[in-house]
Parts: sequence; structure tokens; C-alpha cells
Amino acid sequence: MTRVVSLFLPTLSTDRVRRKAGGGAPPPEAPLVLVGREGRRRVVLAADAAAQAAGLRVGMPATKAQVLVPGLVIQDADPSADADAIDRLALWMLQRFAPIVAADLPDGIVIDSTGADHLHGGEKAMLGTLIAKLAGIGIRARGAVADTWGTAHALARYAARPVFISQAGVCSTDIAPLPIAALRLSADLVDGLRVLGFDHIADLLAQPRAPLALRFGPELGRRIDQAIGRLSEPIEPIRPAELIEVRQAFAEPIGAAETIARYIAKLSVQLCDALELKGLGARRLDLICHRVDNRAQAVRVGTALPLRDAKRMTRLLSDKIETIEPGFGIEMMTLAAAVAEPLAAKQAVTDLVEEAEPDVSGLIDLLANRVGEQKLYRIAPVASDVPERSVQHIPAMAPETGAEWPGHWPRPSRLLAHPEPIDTVALLPDHPPVSFTWRGMRRRVKRADGPERVFGEWWKRDPELIAVRDYFRIEDDAGERYWVFRAGDGEDPLTGSQRWFLHGIFG
Repeated sequence: MTRVVSLFLPTLSTDRVRRKAGGGAPPPEAPLVLVGREGRRRVVLAADAAAQAAGLRVGMPATKAQVLVPGLVIQDADPSADADAIDRLALWMLQRFAPIVAADLPDGIVIDSTGADHLHGGEKAMLGTLIAKLAGIGIRARGAVADTWGTAHALARYAARPVFISQAGVCSTDIAPLPIAALRLSADLVDGLRVLGFDHIADLLAQPRAPLALRFGPELGRRIDQAIGRLSEPIEPIRPAELIEVRQAFAEPIGAAETIARYIAKLSVQLCDALELKGLGARRLDLICHRVDNRAQAVRVGTALPLRDAKRMTRLLSDKIETIEPGFGIEMMTLAAAVAEPLAAKQAVTDLVEEAEPDVSGLIDLLANRVGEQKLYRIAPVASDVPERSVQHIPAMAPETGAEWPGHWPRPSRLLAHPEPIDTVALLPDHPPVSFTWRGMRRRVKRADGPERVFGEWWKRDPELIAVRDYFRIEDDAGERYWVFRAGDGEDPLTGSQRWFLHGIFG
């Protein structure tokens, strides 16, 4: 089932102007509009959120906008710069999120996320990451995921929610309450439909198709069919000039898994030859299968390290063949290195000279593409005395960070995600517990070692200026060892609540 992401950038033009101006940009609360010429008139072509809240709208005469909003910031619009900005964003998303990305001018981006969303934690997580990344660079965005481009486009722009995940197979239901303008119809056609009393898409879906086509032409029926999935609407992906890409066209359409795998192997060899000429290795591979019915099936795989091994490429891509739906046949296959990094040739190691180091990158690549890159990681130390802040997740094949675990006190092999409160019997101020109750079970302490005093990181949070913890390693009468601490020094209530917590378990 095809899944499409539509991103709507409602204030892209003004966001671009603010971002370009940097420190010289007007404050966020200052209304900003961009104006241009329509014939002989100067009209508003873009308005930011503050200007829209003040009542300004696109198409309003610039002189009227100045009268309505004192202190209005006015700058000239640059539609070509806006289009370039969308293309740059689309290229960035092509490299990091999905193999099929295109500009949806004048104010959006469309992504075919089929087969790629699992690498980012699912559709909801992927869409949330996209919007958060755009917000981080000062661009406001709304988004929707649906079965078709038309439905995703409509929901991103006209649904009440800024993030909308449409369930599979319910396109007609989701777009029915939306206004007819959501179907990407021309302005004249929308006006003509409104004259006849059609305000919502549900009104059109309930009508016979022939009278509408006779009066308004084929555009109306085509847009409805594209939105509800009766008619395919291919997404022509953006392609940078420096993209390394190979392709294979077929005289007769192919569809068998064995045939697809055979041509994947051939394309992998060709791509490796092209990469070797430029001294590069692929970090992200995109396989696009163009079907005879004008639809595309895409597969994306990533690698932990730059790769220029045709056999490993073939294995990674062939592992995803079951996700390809050939339909009536595939007429062309394209394999591209969406992300490539320098990879120098290395001298092969022989047993006569030195022993080869084990290479687990192939296994890492296979697992990461099956379960997702975010679910495969290593634990690395962080320079912090606070235990829950002393670890971090890094990519499985990332280089060492240089930090080391503290060696003066042992640490438990299992650290709980959050310290769990326990009921204890202990002498204050600095004695370990005699017994404790954890998760409803009472345990007697046989041996104990400590305390290890840990101070708060006062430079990060003011409440940690005088906060302390006293940690103890304790062993119960069953031989199990735990890591517990008291919040506070046992005397001064300002240093902590004086309650006890269990924070880890020793192996």
C-alpha cells in the first residue's frame, strides 16, 4: 500500500526572509508581509502569522494593509527564491528520509514514504521529526500522511489538526468534510461549483459524475479520482546534478522476485564502478521500480559506513524485495546512492602479514534495515557524575567518544530508566539500610558498602546547587546485589527529600 506524506509550509516566504536576515530580522511579534505586482497593483503575496492575526490576507492591496496595521514591515516578494528554498528542502529530505521527494509548489513538499518510514520509527515519528526539524530552522509546517497525494495534500492544508495520520483505505471518509478547494482545483472551477451550492467534497462525492464532467470538464473528475485512489498520480522525484545513479530499462516488463534480484545484482555492480571512479562509498541506497501503470515502488537501505561492495549492496536490497509490489510489471529500475561519502581504497590483509580485524558492519547494516536505525545503538559514557546522565546512545558503528566510565566506584550492569522509590529501615545520617521493600517484596540486607556521595550539577539547574545523593551497594540474604541511594545528606532537608530509591542492579 502506497503512503504519501504532504508537508504544508504556510509561511515559507516570510520564514525565508526572516532566516536570511538573521540578527537583522524584525522581531517575531512584528507583522511582516511580502508584496509584489499583479498588473498595475501592488498586492500582498505573503503574510506571516502575526500579519494574518492582524487581519491581513494574501491578495489585499498593499496600501490597504499599511493603513490597517501601523508599523507593518513590508518587503518585496521573490517567488523564484521561494521555489529554490523548497527545492533545497526537498533535496535535504531526499537524502535523509525517503527516496521519492518532490516540490509541491508553491508552498509544500510531497514524499512517497512507502518502505522508508520504518527507518524513522514509523509514520507518526517520521512526520513529527520532519516538522520538528523544520521548526528548528525557523520554518512553520503542517503535515499529513495518507494513501494518495491528493488526500495528503488536502489534509495538510485544510484539516483542523496540524498533524494528520490517515488510516489506510479511508481517503474518501477523511476528505469528505473538507472544502472543495482542497481538491487542488482552479479558482474559476471552485467559484463555479460554489455558485451551484457545492461547498464540501462530500457534496461532490454524492453526485453522478457524468453531469459534472459535462459542465466542468475532465479536471474535476480527475482530481477526485486522484484523491480517492482510483487514478494514479506519480511523484516525479527531485534529482540533484551530482547524484550517482544507474538504471536499467526492460523491453518486456518483469515481475518475478528472482528476476528483480538478478537485476539488482547487475545494477549494484554498475553503481560500485561509478562510485569507485569518484572515490566514494554509498551511505544510503535508493532502488526505484517504475511500473507500467505509472506507479513507482521504492526501497531505501542505509549503511553504517561508506559501502562499495556489490555483494553486500545486493544482499541489503534483496532483503527488501518482498516489499515491492510489481503489479502488472516493472518497466525500469533505478539504483542511486542518495548519500555518498569519501571511501579510499584499502590494502587487503593477508594471513602472512597480519591477522584481519573482524568486520561486523555487514551485520549492523542488515539488522538496522530490518528494525530501524534508531533501534540499533551502542552505550557510550558521558562525562557526568549523575548516573542517569552518564550514558548516551550512539550509532552502532560510531567512533569512540573518548570518554571513560568512572573507575573509582563500580557501577551496576543494569541501570533503571528511572529510580524507583523503596521503603527502608536505616539509621541516619550515613548508615546503609538494614532492610528494604521494593515492588511489594521485603528484603533483608546482609552486606553493604558506601556511601558514595554524588553532588548535583549546579551549572545546569539551580535546584541542584546543594542537592546530594548518597549511594550504597547492598546485598540481600539471597545474594542479589542492588544499588540504592538516599536523596539528601541525611541531615539537611534542603539537600533532598531524604527518601530512598533503588537505581540499579548488579549482575
